[in-house]
Order: sequence, then C-alpha cells, then structure tokens
Amino acid sequence: SIGWRTAFVSDGKNLTKATHLPPDVPESLAIGTLGMPGRTAYFGLLDVCKPLKAGETVLVNGSAGAVGNVVGQIAKIKGCTAIGCAGSDSKVEYLKSIGFDHAFNYKTVDLHQTLTQVAPNGIDAFFDNVGGEFADTVLLHHMKTFGRVSICGCISQYNLKPASEAEVSKGIFDAQTQGPHLQGVILAKQLRVEGFLVQRFSDRNDEANTALAQWVQEGKLKWKEHVTEGFENMPKAFIGMLKGENIGKAVVKNTDV
Repeated sequence: SIGWRTAFVSDGKNLTKATHLPPDVPESLAIGTLGMPGRTAYFGLLDVCKPLKAGETVLVNGSAGAVGNVVGQIAKIKGCTAIGCAGSDSKVEYLKSIGFDHAFNYKTVDLHQTLTQVAPNGIDAFFDNVGGEFADTVLLHHMKTFGRVSICGCISQYNLKPASEAEVSKGIFDAQTQGPHLQGVILAKQLRVEGFLVQRFSDRNDEANTALAQWVQEGKLKWKEHVTEGFENMPKAFIGMLKGENIGKAVVKNTDV
C-alpha cells in the first residue's frame, strides 16, 4: 500500500513488529523466509494440502524462489519426499544442498518422463507456483488418487496476451493458451484443487512465525537471499525476480540509509 520508497511516516497502525526473529539473522528475513513468503509456504502446504503425512511425495515448482524452497524444506521436516525444479543447473544444485530428494532443470528435461522416474507411484501433494503446461502435465498424468493441489501462483501466465471481447464472450479469457480440460481427471482421481491467498490465514500468523523461527534456529530450515544494492536498482531487481534470476528471496538494500 505504500509502494517503493526509501522511507515513510507511519502512525504505527497496520504495522507488525518482527519480534519472532532469532538472534544472528538479518532483519530482512522478516520479509522472506520468516515473513509472508515463509507463511505462504507453511499454510499452502500444511493447510491447503492437508492431511500431509510422513512418507508422502510432495512436488513444488518454482522451487528456488522465496516460497518454493521453504515448501520443499517443510515437506522434508514433515517426513515427506520433496521433489523440486528450477530453470538453471546452479539452482538445481542449491535445491539439492538444502535437502530436496530430487531436483531437475525443467528447461533441459522432459517433464513427464522425469516425474515418471522420480515419482513412479505418483504425487500426493502438488504446490503449484507456475500453472500452464507444467500444471497440466502434473494433474493429467502424475497425481495419486485423493491427491491435493495447492495453487499459489501462475507465473507462466502473467504476461500472456489478453483475450479479445469476442473471445471473452465465448468464455475464452486468454488468447494464447487453451489447455486441456482437467475436470475429468480431477473427478476420476478425486483430487482436491484449491487456490489460496495467504492473507486468509492472517489470524494464525503467530503460529507460522513461531514454527518457522524454531526450524531456522534448529538448522532444519535454511535461507538464502538474492540482494540487489541500491534503491535505484529496484526496477531491475523486480524484473530479474520475474525472470527467475534470484535464488531465495529477492531483496533490495537501500545503501543510502
């Protein structure tokens, strides 16, 4: 609500004091792993994909981003097999270093074949940040019966060409992509597919903050920031985040303070 700025004056209302941060971590984690992105991972996996049981298989795309890497680590904390993907080999190596059981570069592999290999028995919980053809492939071919799908984002579709008025009148809302009809497989496999915005869990922020901070202190939840120096580089950092240049939370450091 306050936009990009170096400073602002507040009466203190609608601000939350970051009292849950462990010692010896940067304050910026309050807007990353120990902030909204971390809570998004926490509630999107543990509530939207409940009941999450030890031994289940969890897939998350956009895995090297601020939300995705936390999703995979929480899955491991809960005793699940974590599968992740990213758009570069360096990101894949990072995912492996923080405990993902399987990680792959989605740009250099066949998605269907790879998921068949790493999850031959199917996916129990799918945390979707991407949408598009990736999600179509997972839902059509790789979800287990009674699987749960948490829809957190659809970054593959953010820059698509809007449909014309004529197309909208026919029920077509995107002029570039017309994916398969998924209702049949959702019905046949009795899947639960649910979109969510993290604000709906705001009355439970303390619960998530406490759990996330404890896992960080215990060394179970690792964090990484992609820091851009200089407020003047904010647009560059934002565009880079949308292009997937960051590993972990993308933050901008105001060097004039």
